[in-house]
Amino acid sequence: MGFIWTIIIGLIAGLIARWISSAPKEPSGFIMTALLGVVGAVVATWLGQAVGWYRPGEGAGLIGAVVGALIVLFVWNMIFARRGADRI
Repeated sequence: MGFIWTIIIGLIAGLIARWISSAPKEPSGFIMTALLGVVGAVVATWLGQAVGWYRPGEGAGLIGAVVGALIVLFVWNMIFARRGADRI
């Protein structure tokens, strides 16, 4: 059941992160949005545990997942902005 909740929270976090960000090279589609949110939740959990905000085995909540998804989206846009600049 934890995996299903991670996907649901990840999807919501991905949607919120895409709504907040207005970058031109955003990943599109339902699957990419869900992956963005899930990866964001994993990044937020990892960073939170490294800093000491979360205990081992404790995951990030919705706000942490959104922040993690925004970090992942920022890195995504940095990678694709460079690729686009190289092609011109």
